[in-house]
Amino acid sequence: MSTSRFCLLVVARSPVPGEAKTRLCPPATAEQAADIAAAALLDTLDAVLAVPDSVPVVALTGDLAHASRSAELERTLARTTVLAQRGDSFAQRLVNAHLDTARLRPRRPVLQIGMDTPQVSMELLAGQAARLLAGADALLGPANDGGWWALGLREPVTARALATVPMSRPDTGELTRHALRSAGLRVTKGPTLSDVDTMADAESVANTLCGGRFVEAVRAVRLDSQSG
Repeated sequence: MSTSRFCLLVVARSPVPGEAKTRLCPPATAEQAADIAAAALLDTLDAVLAVPDSVPVVALTGDLAHASRSAELERTLARTTVLAQRGDSFAQRLVNAHLDTARLRPRRPVLQIGMDTPQVSMELLAGQAARLLAGADALLGPANDGGWWALGLREPVTARALATVPMSRPDTGELTRHALRSAGLRVTKGPTLSDVDTMADAESVANTLCGGRFVEAVRAVRLDSQSG
């Protein structure tokens, strides 16, 4: 009998060269940018898989067979439940990811993150999930760029409030918060983290970490730039 109390949902895109993290180029090449994206996803999944009492779910889009580190990703994803993203807009795909996760494991809160914050830890994720389990309607972890890196919902069906929220904008965080509150939810604020969108972001995040795949991938780009 499962003892899981909540779902940890990762919304991810297959890190295919030329499609993943293109804003890292230059100085990164398309292959290096995809490798950084793959490293970030793998480090994120390590943290997710270490969280006790949780169901790890990945809502994935893109061609994993052509992704950077595809073999390692396939092995790691085999330890999760993988769902295909569906929907025309990113907002719709987020909503459907929550609804599909809820159908998979009913009556469990869902804490959703992306693959852009490789600095997350088991302790950080477990702590935010605990706030949902303690009764918070919704939890929103802001990102430094005005978006958000984490969305927790005690009742995942309430993700429908996000269906028309424009994503990837400097005001996405505030618009998401407003949409949740307009749906009658009490929104708890999580810690603020930095997404990895540019090489400056990648360097800044890597400097906060002691090791891992992401740090090594960023370091490789730095060394190539210095030698060139």
